[in-house]
Amino acid sequence: MTTLFTPYTARSLTIPNRVWMAAMCQYSAAPDGDLAGVPNDWHLTHLAARATGGTGLIITEATAVTPEGRISPYDLGIWNDTQVEAFRRITDFLVSQGTVPGIQLAHAGRKASTERTWVDRGAPIAPDQEHGWQPVAPSAIPFTEGSTTPTELTVEQIRELVEQFADGARRALRAGFQVVEIHGAHGYLIHQFLSPFSNHRTDAYGGSFEGRSRFAIEVVEAVRAVWPEHLPVFFRVSATDWLAENGDPRDGWYADEAVRLAKELRALGVDLFDVSTGGNVPDAVIPVAPDYQLPFAERIREEADMPVATVGLITEPARAQAVVASGQADAVLLGRELLRNPYWARHAARELGAEIAAPEQYHRA
Repeated sequence: MTTLFTPYTARSLTIPNRVWMAAMCQYSAAPDGDLAGVPNDWHLTHLAARATGGTGLIITEATAVTPEGRISPYDLGIWNDTQVEAFRRITDFLVSQGTVPGIQLAHAGRKASTERTWVDRGAPIAPDQEHGWQPVAPSAIPFTEGSTTPTELTVEQIRELVEQFADGARRALRAGFQVVEIHGAHGYLIHQFLSPFSNHRTDAYGGSFEGRSRFAIEVVEAVRAVWPEHLPVFFRVSATDWLAENGDPRDGWYADEAVRLAKELRALGVDLFDVSTGGNVPDAVIPVAPDYQLPFAERIREEADMPVATVGLITEPARAQAVVASGQADAVLLGRELLRNPYWARHAARELGAEIAAPEQYHRA
């Protein structure tokens, strides 16, 4: 049996296969005005191509729950009804192709207000520049040298953000999404709270693991409370900041705490961890283990009894099949490989001898 092309069920939702598309920013929405954060023809074409290509679950790019939560002015958002209606056009098409539509709810925190990656390498946009704004964060620590120093969030503002994540989930449901993923990885706001590297607070949202994970837990509780019981909630986590592995003496976020977080969020109704890593991967790691993030996913799956999806440099069908068949992960999330080949799932099914549904228009192919 080709395990990669067997269905995956979470609560009452069945995803047709284990080939999933990871969230990837496109930086293609209008930066301001009535269409700010609104998906357009680019987003429809980009996501629709992967649906006709046989991808089982498609997760949109990091979609901001507030305008200030965008990493760039050109990101998608889910803070108003105009965005909801535009997303509905996309989700309807994905469902028509047998693909499950998922959305990644996000807030960039101190990483916010930057250029597109192909413009000045994603340079910071100062608050007084066109399309710029003042970032916020757990602590007033800039993301990089030259970045705007963020404003430290008050407790009242943190509570408002929790509600904004819940509002984003409500809108996502009306927009036709069937999976909601909370972005707690890659140095975005939730990760900034989790890691002592970026969280120097001394109140209830800082210090110990319990304090640093409080915001993540409150967001999950708020989203789960408004998201239908029969539909799944995913959580994307960075399993390590790679500080110790790079010889950095500063304290960071590590796999032991990621496992602990998974156990706590599982009890709160999270159905799957999307396991990635953050920070700078040591140069020696990737050549030795191109699927270097897989061991973190496998550990969380085993120790936290949490279903996981793995991501990162898994490009060959046989390798993806082996990962799922061996029980190391429940699904494989493809990123850049799906940019190179929107029909990766169809090619993989053919190579592995599996059956996969095709659009009626393609039946002669």
